[in-house]
Amino acid sequence: MRRKLLGIFFILNISVLASNGQGINHTWLLGYNFSLTSPKARINFTSTSYTLQSEIRKMAFETTQGNISDINGNLLISSNGIWIANANNDTMLNGTELNPNSFTASWASFGLPIPNGNVILPWPNDSSKYILFHQTANNDANLKSTELYYSVIDMNSDSGLGGVIQKNQIVFQDSLDWGIGVCKHANGRDWWIVALKDSSNTIYKVLLTPNGISSVTTQNLNVPFQFSSVSQPTFSPDGTKFVYSYGYGGSNPMHDVRLFHFDRCTGDFSDTTYIPIYDTSTGFALAFSSDSKYLYTSSFSTIYQINTDTSDIASSLQIVAVNDTFASPFPPFYTDFYLMYLAANGKIYLTSGNSVQSLHFINYPDSSGLACDVHQHDISLSCWHERAVPNHPNYYLGPVIGSICDSIPPIGIYEQNNHDFHFSVTPNPITNGYIKVIYLLPQNKSGVLEVFDVNGRMVFKMPLPPWSTLQQITLPKLSEGIYNAVITSGVHRTSKKIALFSE
Repeated sequence: MRRKLLGIFFILNISVLASNGQGINHTWLLGYNFSLTSPKARINFTSTSYTLQSEIRKMAFETTQGNISDINGNLLISSNGIWIANANNDTMLNGTELNPNSFTASWASFGLPIPNGNVILPWPNDSSKYILFHQTANNDANLKSTELYYSVIDMNSDSGLGGVIQKNQIVFQDSLDWGIGVCKHANGRDWWIVALKDSSNTIYKVLLTPNGISSVTTQNLNVPFQFSSVSQPTFSPDGTKFVYSYGYGGSNPMHDVRLFHFDRCTGDFSDTTYIPIYDTSTGFALAFSSDSKYLYTSSFSTIYQINTDTSDIASSLQIVAVNDTFASPFPPFYTDFYLMYLAANGKIYLTSGNSVQSLHFINYPDSSGLACDVHQHDISLSCWHERAVPNHPNYYLGPVIGSICDSIPPIGIYEQNNHDFHFSVTPNPITNGYIKVIYLLPQNKSGVLEVFDVNGRMVFKMPLPPWSTLQQITLPKLSEGIYNAVITSGVHRTSKKIALFSE
């Protein structure tokens, strides 16, 4: 039977995607200690899991972290707001002296303390260039930013390791809150970059196109303004929502969340929802679930979930975890809640305000209430880490189909007129029912995997979430024979023949 099956079996080609299913937003660099000999670490994510590895690396991170990889998950560029590193974790050509002022100089050993203080974007329509948007604070009473900068990186420089060809270019000057938010334009190519004006209800909106920065505009938001904030300004994965928060501590702490609808075509914010957080401590963390339905925020002591798809958003606020005051590895290094990060595997990870050796995570962020399953300090690290999470927008967000802005032929990452799923199944033939399926769904779209027997009867089915590119599957007990594996996403469909036999 085995020889007969092998004789008629269609050999599958290995996908051009890396076998680990990684992509450009799949790396998180860990390590607070600036000593060159102190252990640091990184997490490499797949669509379903992660690997944690120790390493010796020059760059340390306090709070600010921008990084980007190639489509196979190979790290290309990273920055802590002080300098830029290349793929060898060494100083990139002309990559020193970012954000020049005395405040930056005072944080030179650790990296800047600004949440979402920088972000790295592929240059529209130019696969060899990247642009780093970045900010720093100033040594004034409120430590506010006074510029939004950009620096341009050409990956053709320094034998492919890249070099900075423009540095510390000022986009605009004003008194700004900490944090940079980013979302793909509705054409699926350009980028919106936003920053909040201090002590006001004004937001700056920067549009990046293939020709560079094409516009800088402002909009007044219909929210009360405060005089102190540190936040993670964040867009939902589908690009339809934007959120930021205000907060300060002290004897009378304040914490609130401001949620908006976002028009990716015009760049306009609307439908404001103001959500006060009544807590005895403040907080800065914000992250959406991968389906863009649930919003998570936290104080230092409590994690909250908000249902952004209900008619009364503010009243949906509920507590999903209270900090257990665990020390890692011993007092006074307590694992409170500080910043959040929606990773490529669909889980949300949380750092602590202290330098500790543990991370928290939310196991099922798309689930309501306690079913989201918060795990406190459940990831043990081989190094000290605090606060820093990557600022990764949804790089894979495609155009808004049918909108007035959907006028550009698909040319972005993985965008094609006839979608190529890069579909592969290994091993093939299958001997024990265990397979690894690699694929690429259309941007921001879910899919489904189905397996049919020779009579067209479906014998297996499973959903494929929009963030995933790899699944490791154990098929049910099936008879020997030829089967048809099919992936469907919207109007797109692809299939592969697979063979199954007993050893």
